[in-house]
Amino acid sequence: MAATPTPQDGASQTRPPLFNGKYYGWWRNRIMDHLIGENPDLWGVILDGPTIPMKIATDGITKIPKERKEWNAEDKLTIQNNAKAKKILICGIGPDEYNQISSCQDAKAIWETLQTAHEGTTQVKKSKIDNLNKQY
Repeated sequence: MAATPTPQDGASQTRPPLFNGKYYGWWRNRIMDHLIGENPDLWGVILDGPTIPMKIATDGITKIPKERKEWNAEDKLTIQNNAKAKKILICGIGPDEYNQISSCQDAKAIWETLQTAHEGTTQVKKSKIDNLNKQY
C-alpha cells in the first residue's frame, strides 16, 4: 500500500484539505475534523441533512416550507450551516471530483456522492469483504 500523503507545501489550518482523487480515507478523516473544528453543527448538517424551515399550513396540521421572508434568525442559521458545509466540501475537492457532485443541492448529498464514488455503497463493500473472505 502506498504511503499516506504528506501535507502540501503551504498547507493551511484555515483552508480545507484538498482531495485530488487519491487517498479518500485520509481526506475524509481530515475534512471531517476540519468541519467539526469550524463548527460542530456543520458536521451535523452532513450527517443529518439540511434543515428546511417549516411552518404549519392553514389547515393546522400540514407542515410546509417557509418563504424566505418568513425566516427568523434560527432558520437563517440552519440555512447558513448547510451553505458553509457545502462550501468547505467544494473548496476541498479538485475539478474531477467537482464534476461528480456538481448537481448536489446540499452538503449531505455531496458527502454521500463522494463516499459512494470512493468507497462504494454498503452493499458493494459487503460484497468485496465476502469475496476477500472466500479467497482466504
